Amino acid sequence: MAVAIRLSRGGAKKRPYYRIVVADGRAPRDGKYLEQIGTYNPMLPKDSGERVKLNEDRARHWLSVGAKPSDRVHRFLDAAGILERAPRNNPNKGEPGEAAKERAEEKAAKLAEAEEAAKEAAEAPAEEEAVVEEAAAEEAPAEETAAEEAPAEEAAEETPAEEATQEKAE
Repeated sequence: MAVAIRLSRGGAKKRPYYRIVVADGRAPRDGKYLEQIGTYNPMLPKDSGERVKLNEDRARHWLSVGAKPSDRVHRFLDAAGILERAPRNNPNKGEPGEAAKERAEEKAAKLAEAEEAAKEAAEAPAEEEAVVEEAAAEEAPAEETAAEEAPAEEAAEETPAEEATQEKAE
């Protein structure tokens, strides 16, 4: 007879509670079992000591007789230090599926198009401004030089006035 150490579900709807049982491998999940060796309550926090309760002596006994633990129970036994579990490597676990990859490519293409359009829109006014500035520079170079000299003359005129104000204040 193939003996398995596995979980047997109990509890209410959406409120699971499991017994860690030793059962015949052919028996139904929640059916008849040989012995209950612990409990598992997934509703409790992961750091809670009450989350997994396990009778280590009975678990060792059943493992020595040849019972095979399920994956989840194997994890519990590894955490308890009873049975070592080899780490698994699944490099594709976090990789998105084909449809998600296609959606991401489409989104990236749309984003790239929008960035190109924004660059073109930003470059077009800059080019127009450059053309307008060149045309203005060709039409009135004398006006620009006069405009540049005017603030310097005003600053020179204000300086003596400021000096006179300062002399009066003293």
